[in-house]
Amino acid sequence: MLFDESTLRKLNQLTLVAARVRAGTIKGERRSARRGSSVEFADYRNYAPGDDLRRLDWNIYARLERPFIKLLEEEEDLAVTILLDGSLSMDWGENEEHKFNYARKLAAGLGAIALSSGDLLTVGFLKSGDMSAEFGPTRGGAAMPRLFHFLEGLEPGGQTDLNKSIQRFTIRPRRAGLVILISDLLTASGYESGLRTLLGRGSEAILLHILAPDEVEPAFAGDVQLVDIETNQTQDISMDGALRRQYRARAQAWIESTQANCRKQNVRYLNLVTSLGWERALLLEMRRAGALK
Repeated sequence: MLFDESTLRKLNQLTLVAARVRAGTIKGERRSARRGSSVEFADYRNYAPGDDLRRLDWNIYARLERPFIKLLEEEEDLAVTILLDGSLSMDWGENEEHKFNYARKLAAGLGAIALSSGDLLTVGFLKSGDMSAEFGPTRGGAAMPRLFHFLEGLEPGGQTDLNKSIQRFTIRPRRAGLVILISDLLTASGYESGLRTLLGRGSEAILLHILAPDEVEPAFAGDVQLVDIETNQTQDISMDGALRRQYRARAQAWIESTQANCRKQNVRYLNLVTSLGWERALLLEMRRAGALK
């Protein structure tokens, strides 16, 4: 299992935050941000495994022998899409700092939050060629074991063109909602046009930029040969103090440029270095950024 029951209980108390809630095809358990919301009874919907039993109408169940969940006015469900970068560059780092394992746990945690909130969840695995995979769309807490099984079976590999992978994912008609892209953004063609594709379809976006500590601050020194993990291209360098400072400055400039680009497009951006525990990233940093409450 990707995480223990104690962590799962903490996640089940959280909700993903969308600045503009997208009305779904059914009523859900999410409070609308629109003015005039109230706690007045509005309607029923069919019970789905994992729903809060406190909201089940037992009188209706006794009469019809079918379970229904009571809904309040202005409650709507949210379409949540998590896109996980499966390129080989994500296969980097040791133990808890391994980028793909870290990203996979973030995807599992966010997916669990969406399912426990009654949101409609889809997870897309972005990988080169025909190796992409998809989970959902589905809703309800009963889908969590299937979500975890799906994520545990994923392995990074190959070169992934994020722009093309995102565009390929959006070919099918999908509901606008909240899209969370989890990636190291280490792709030669960039990510900008793919992000614009998502936004152009009316979705809100959150970008979780995942980097390993030694990608921000190189841990080696002296004469070394660098090998691109995806293309096998090599580069001989001599890592001294001056080059280290130049590398650090360029890495920081890249992160700041990405952040500024996201801000310009109203995309919420979090730079997460894997030395920060993934649980802390979810329970503290994402709440601090207003992505969870």
